[in-house]
Amino acid sequence: MNIIGLDELVFGVDDVQACCQYLTDYGLVPVEVSDEGGRFEGQDGTAVIIRHKDNETLPAPLPTASMLRQTVYGVDNQATLDAIRAELSTDREVITGDDGSLTTLDNSGFALKFQITCRRAFTGKNEHINSPGFAPQRPVNEPGADDSYVIIPASLSHVVYFVPNIKEAESFYIDRLRFRVADRFTQLGPFLRPQGTLDHHSLFLIDTPPHMQGCEHFTFHLAGPNELLLAGKRFQDKGYETFWGPGRHIFGSNYFWYFNSPMGVHVEYDADMDLHDDSWMPREAMASADASQIFNFTLVKKWMPGGDPH
Repeated sequence: MNIIGLDELVFGVDDVQACCQYLTDYGLVPVEVSDEGGRFEGQDGTAVIIRHKDNETLPAPLPTASMLRQTVYGVDNQATLDAIRAELSTDREVITGDDGSLTTLDNSGFALKFQITCRRAFTGKNEHINSPGFAPQRPVNEPGADDSYVIIPASLSHVVYFVPNIKEAESFYIDRLRFRVADRFTQLGPFLRPQGTLDHHSLFLIDTPPHMQGCEHFTFHLAGPNELLLAGKRFQDKGYETFWGPGRHIFGSNYFWYFNSPMGVHVEYDADMDLHDDSWMPREAMASADASQIFNFTLVKKWMPGGDPH
């Protein structure tokens, strides 16, 4: 099943205006935005969709306060959609839309949609680093620090679910949709990679009590650590509150910076995620701060040395 990864996340929210402003300030491109909500895209067309929680077109909510209403996966072609329909329709309702997309529920009750991917080709940026002992990547007389640098998140990276039954959740994605386990936290759950991507994970499952069921966070890829630090600093300067970071994870190796949001989830910037194929042997560790990040910074105010050195 050549599921490429996340195409869209759909939220039903209390405060449409605040969520739309948040995603715009985060750096996504607003598309057809109105008082009813809108679509907010990365460079490759992957997106977050905002609707009011009472919008009748939304899937039914989870039995908790979660505002995530649907997770949309992109696939490569019609054959993959046919394979998904054949597999999942054996034990659950799978509805085929007018556009050929499929909608259903996973084992935990999360609403899913599968469609021919909306991802489009784009020309990204490559962070050029000058490193001693290697040929310069950035030309002579070209400064690397540029405060006018424009940042648009590149691609929807991954989503994290709180699930009340980790075994049932794993079974659906691994046994039915053929996701691969990249790594695992023993007490929490697995990092999962669909077959159509090499990214370390598109989905991370965390075992929680039923009343916590929902989405913990989602993130978009940025070009690299410099872009992540600059985007995060700008976002914080706009008044958004840091939850965790900036830092770098161990499983996946991605740089991270998480923020609180009005969507009831944390929203992350990430960059430089590991890539794996089917020859990779998953690692497992007990969940702890030491296993979660190789480093984690605390942002402080700008500083400049001054005064009389004597």
